[in-house]
Amino acid sequence: MKNDISKILVSEAEIQAKVQELGSLISHDYSEKYPIIICILKGAVLFMTDLIMSISIPLEIDFLSLSSYGDSTKSSGVVKIKKDIDSDIQGRHIIIVEDIVDSGLTLKYIQNYFDQHHPASIKVCALLDKPAAHKTDLKIDYIGFEVGNEFVVGYGLDYAQKYRNLPYIGILKEEIYRK
Repeated sequence: MKNDISKILVSEAEIQAKVQELGSLISHDYSEKYPIIICILKGAVLFMTDLIMSISIPLEIDFLSLSSYGDSTKSSGVVKIKKDIDSDIQGRHIIIVEDIVDSGLTLKYIQNYFDQHHPASIKVCALLDKPAAHKTDLKIDYIGFEVGNEFVVGYGLDYAQKYRNLPYIGILKEEIYRK
């Protein structure tokens, strides 16, 4: 797998330091609240796991699974819910945890979907943001790292279900996904 990576963008140590920083910010911002952390599967699961261990306040977790990519490098634009959350979020403070915000279309869909359930607030925490790829206006409240338009994998992010278990974020060699 390591031979398929052209460059490491964010090291394991940098990720862990940023996760601690984000956890401290969330702990401070929600010190008087009891948020529900909603992990967007599958990509955000490693990030969410480390993140909640760095948050020092009581919280709940839940999971939402969507499909919009398949084995492609670009979103199909059609979002389908594969696994809905189990929690009642009405009147609750929710934090959506995403691995990467690319076009922003999936995140916008999630926010609109959750809005229909009347939560007290919706915030977004993304490990990676690709602002150059955004196709919609969004507000990301907690951002780990901004990245360019490279195709990145590792630390939960995949290509065709591979590379999630790399402990860093790397740029996938073009010949791997242009086959």
